[in-house]
Amino acid sequence: MDKIFSSYLKFESPTRNKQSIIGDFIVLLYLIGILPILGVPFSLPFFLAAIIPAIMITLWGMVYIVDPYKNEKSYYLFLGVYGIVNTYVFFILVQKLLYVNIGASGPAAFIFSLLLFILLIFGMNWMNWKALYSGTYYKLQQKTKIPVGWAALSGVSYVLGQFILSLIYTDSGISILIIVCLSIISLYPAFLSINIHRYFFIKKNMDKVKQMFPEFGLPKDERYTKKKKKKKKKKRNNNNKKNNLEL
Repeated sequence: MDKIFSSYLKFESPTRNKQSIIGDFIVLLYLIGILPILGVPFSLPFFLAAIIPAIMITLWGMVYIVDPYKNEKSYYLFLGVYGIVNTYVFFILVQKLLYVNIGASGPAAFIFSLLLFILLIFGMNWMNWKALYSGTYYKLQQKTKIPVGWAALSGVSYVLGQFILSLIYTDSGISILIIVCLSIISLYPAFLSINIHRYFFIKKNMDKVKQMFPEFGLPKDERYTKKKKKKKKKKRNNNNKKNNLEL
């Protein structure tokens, strides 16, 4: 169990978390996700379906941009929800391409895409659970050679499903390429959804997290104070040793 804890509780610094949020918002959520939905021909229903959850997750994300240190624990819950929202925005973009740009009709394309979206999210979280409790994360960190082909099953199935769907509704190579590329990009935010499980894992085992990372979740000034005290104590001990040697 100790190996599971050590492999799963690998934290980035709060500053790094803040930078990741800003980068993901600008590039993935708005530049790749929302901006193309604004393109011609414009569709208000698809735009509203994407922009409302995008704004809500952005407002939530501001909490971790303003104070990433104090909110370090809940950041992982946010990151998991953000992953689902960003994947959903890409899902809406694909629907806009199919129904508005390509001209698909009927509910079949939407239902099939929705099933792929749900299976992708659940597949990523199932793989995370399996990798955690089978010791795969630990073995990967130890650079042990292990078979991880099963880990790509969810992602490959999603991309292949979207490719087949695009082939059914269009003969345009460019449209097919765009949908496949969006499907591939969707794998990253979908993978981030595993942080919902990680958050509850941290919350359940907070005592052990604190043993491994005493400063986890503390405000920045308290972390700085502790580090400063340790440096002063170390310096004082060194001075005492030096004085003893001189005597």
